[in-house]
Order: sequence, then structure tokens, then C-alpha cells
Amino acid sequence: MIKIVRAKMHGIHVTASALDYHGSITLDPEHCKAAGIFPMEFVDVWNKNSGKRISTYVIYGERGSKCCILNGAAARTCQIGDELIICASEYIVEQEEILDKKPKILCFDDKNNISEVLRYETDRDEKGDVSFRINVVSKNSI
Repeated sequence: MIKIVRAKMHGIHVTASALDYHGSITLDPEHCKAAGIFPMEFVDVWNKNSGKRISTYVIYGERGSKCCILNGAAARTCQIGDELIICASEYIVEQEEILDKKPKILCFDDKNNISEVLRYETDRDEKGDVSFRINVVSKNSI
């Protein structure tokens, strides 16, 4: 099995932390819907400011809030304002399956507005080797 990127939020900023909460990352359901990330789904969280990496599960916060809240032990890994990458993964069995996957990547501005939507795409080149490209789907908020 091969673990691949399924969806990603790139550059979302931490809006709060709640150390005494049960744990997880709280995200705006509108952002999650746009990316294709589900409640209770495990995600990897990479802090661009500190380099810290954690794995936790998603819970939905208030719709339209643009929140990104680290809860429980995860609250110790980030400061308000830190820029994060949140990545959802999936496993594929056959290498050829990668050609059918087109993960959506949401990019954020400093106010957690979606500024750009990208797609990662793979294909076979003329030699039969797997190629990779990043396609811009849209710029500005969606």
C-alpha cells in the first residue's frame, strides 16, 4: 500500500488554542467541505513556523468562522498566528491508482480566506514515466 495526499489546506493560520479541551483540531466546516476533509478524519498538521508535526483528528467548528483551533496536547505545538499545513491522506493498493487521483489543495491568506485552489495531478509521459504537475484551479476566495 502507498500513502498519498488526498486533500490539503496550505498556509491556514492558527486562530486559537484550547489546552484543556479533549484534543483535536477544530476547523471551519466550509473550509473542510471545500477541501474534502471530514469530521473525525485523522490529518497530519505541519507547523511552518516551528517545524513541529503532529497527527490528530478534525472536528467542525462554527460555520463561516474561518477557525483553526488546536486542542488538548496539540495546543502545545502551535501559537496563535502560526501558519500550518493540514494534510489528509489515503492509501492506494496499486501504483496505477495514483493516475486517477487529483487532490485538492486550498491555499490561505493571513485572514484564513481561501486565496487559491490547486490540484495535484499525475500522468504518464511519452517514456511511460509518471509525471507530476500542479494546476491552478482558481485564484481568490471561493
